[in-house]
Amino acid sequence: MEIKTKPAALFTTLLFGAIAFMGGCATTGMERSASTSTSMKTVESDIRQAAAQVDATGASLNELINPDQAKVKKAFDKYSDNVAKMEEIGKRLLKHTDEMSARGKEYFEEWDKQGNTYTNPRIRELSEQRRADLGAIYAQIPVASVGVKGAFNAYLSDIKEIQKYLSNDLTPKGIESIAPVAQKAVSDGALLKEAVMPVLSAIDRVRAELATGGAK
Repeated sequence: MEIKTKPAALFTTLLFGAIAFMGGCATTGMERSASTSTSMKTVESDIRQAAAQVDATGASLNELINPDQAKVKKAFDKYSDNVAKMEEIGKRLLKHTDEMSARGKEYFEEWDKQGNTYTNPRIRELSEQRRADLGAIYAQIPVASVGVKGAFNAYLSDIKEIQKYLSNDLTPKGIESIAPVAQKAVSDGALLKEAVMPVLSAIDRVRAELATGGAK
């Protein structure tokens, strides 16, 4: 038997738990949804900042290893500053990613609890199906993220070690010898940017689903 009465209101109820039983808080589900969406928005912003910083770091490294570079010390200092910024952004990204995972886990665990309180079997079925559908979409984030953390850490390690190497041997010969490694690091940075694009797309899809119920 199909439920045809107020489908939009029913959808909102099932997705966000906006209507709780006897004395429950009516906005709890929406607040959890908003918190989860905000957490994902923060990670999305961090990823975009990291991508921009990869460009800046790569550009400064290319300037430093340029054989025609006349102001080597200045170029080195600029590169060092960018490495420090890259490291700081990376720490922030990892911290916010962990928070996003925690918010998502909390969101779905609470949904499971709310779903068990429905006495109408059809509504319970709809709640479970919607939870499964959104859960499948949310699961695309960790799937898209596979390998990205490792690639990022490897990239960060390389640019830091290049900086360390040159801090000990900022000479024409030293720069020449590290140039192939530096060029690979620049290339790895470009590949890293490509690797995070699916993660951004997955986050956008989940946020779009959450926004249906009012989360921004």
